[in-house]
Amino acid sequence: MTVSSPLGSSGAVDVVLALGSNLGSRRATLDEAVAALARAGGLEVVAVSPVVETVAVTVDGPDPSAPRYLNAVALARTTLDPDALLDLAHRVEAELGRVRDRRWGDRTIDIDIVTMDGVLRDDARLVLPHPRAAERDFVLEPWLLLDPDAELPGAGRVDALLAGLRAGAADADMAVAVDGAAGAGAGAAGAGADAATGAEGAER
Repeated sequence: MTVSSPLGSSGAVDVVLALGSNLGSRRATLDEAVAALARAGGLEVVAVSPVVETVAVTVDGPDPSAPRYLNAVALARTTLDPDALLDLAHRVEAELGRVRDRRWGDRTIDIDIVTMDGVLRDDARLVLPHPRAAERDFVLEPWLLLDPDAELPGAGRVDALLAGLRAGAADADMAVAVDGAAGAGAGAAGAGADAATGAEGAER
């Protein structure tokens, strides 16, 4: 699926965003987040992955008793710098009801910057590429569904990374595909499917 808002090519870079929700109307929230990002100035959402469902990951590891997540990955182009993009992600999270009261806790929406073309950064506010993306099936699975040739800078091909995770994980901990791309019918679709980064924001 393609969701776009016109963006001049001058100075634009490719970015990979990971989205997740495990509270409320999860699918509707993902749709609304994609729509909000697409409306933002300086950002063009090029494509959005199918949605996958995964077990929640807490500070102590996977927790099957916690509400499960719906996750998606968006490919975008942006003229925003990393800090402005992180501010945008946090603003959309706040608009959709996220409360940052506990690390690794449940959340209505989580939007992480996974990669930003040509950007290497490691400071208290933001680490790029995302420091834990290579370990997260809920990032790798939808990303691979969207782009079979995807690579995580410094870590390798996404298909190989996901295969390594699957080889060492219990089936119950791995991603399960859910029909439909996030952003399809934003604000309208979602209830039916729901029934079925910054250094701080990229906790999970």
